Amino acid sequence: MKTKIAVSVAAALIGAAGSLAFAQSAANEPIQPIRPPQNINLGMVELGKKLYFDPRLSKSGFISCNSCHNLSMGGTDNIPTSIGDKWQQGPINAPTVLNSSLNVAQFWDGRAADLKEQAGGPIANPGEMAFSHTLAIGMLQSIPGYAREFKQVFGKDKVTINEVTAAIAEFEKTLVTPNSRFDQWLLGKKDALSADEQAGYKLFKESGCVACHNGEAVGGNSFQKMGLVEPYKASSPAEGRSAVTGKDADRFNFKVPTLRNVELTYPYFHDGAANTLAEAVDIMGRLQLGKKFTKDENARIVAFLKTLTGDQPSFTLPILPPSADATPRPTPFAK
Repeated sequence: MKTKIAVSVAAALIGAAGSLAFAQSAANEPIQPIRPPQNINLGMVELGKKLYFDPRLSKSGFISCNSCHNLSMGGTDNIPTSIGDKWQQGPINAPTVLNSSLNVAQFWDGRAADLKEQAGGPIANPGEMAFSHTLAIGMLQSIPGYAREFKQVFGKDKVTINEVTAAIAEFEKTLVTPNSRFDQWLLGKKDALSADEQAGYKLFKESGCVACHNGEAVGGNSFQKMGLVEPYKASSPAEGRSAVTGKDADRFNFKVPTLRNVELTYPYFHDGAANTLAEAVDIMGRLQLGKKFTKDENARIVAFLKTLTGDQPSFTLPILPPSADATPRPTPFAK
């Protein structure tokens, strides 16, 4: 079974445009087009895809990675803070998994250096999947289909959490969203954006939004204080980067979220307090920039942000390997 990654159009665009056109169209902009994933191990991707959708990695047998990072919902769950084991409500909004390979670190506070390290966290978190790595490995090794596939992919008889997280991370590396209308515009298709959308991008740059929201992911590459000009009254107890560094100066410093596919990843901010893009733009303008956008300015910026929605991941859903005493069941993929 081959993973069908939605990158063909972007690859064709980049190939046709060539390096010269790319340089002329995009090099001078603070935002860069998303490139297709490179150097992907397809065997690991297929295994990681099964693990990503398998609720048996949770204590209850009902929660998978996809529960909080639903690939039919922009890689999020579209609720302010996620629901975990025994219906516990988490303290923080689930960031999108889409384009997460482009982030400087994982989680809002950056406590995981990369996707591999991040993948092991929720499995053992008592408020999320509430399992343990030991029990998860025992479960996987008890399933003949998984045992064979791990052997084929990694060449080892014994499964460890290292292989599990490596496979999930490899699958997540494929979850990029190229070919947005904005990327097409950057690559030379000048009619890809309307006049209002181009005006919104111009305002986005001139207002200083690009100081934090830049690069391929339009964010995700730095940590910034939430509430630079005015304090932010968060509805979440999360204190940000200080939980990792232990430094009081890092309190309320959070990873800048990516704005790719942002129209799909509501509600916004680490506490999920902003329900709409218009509300988020207004709050960020006042709290971070000291600027009150007019209704028309806000609408233009929102129009620009919606052009950042790219091709969503496309693949065949896996049939999970059955337990020894069970029949195969399709992957849960409900919104």
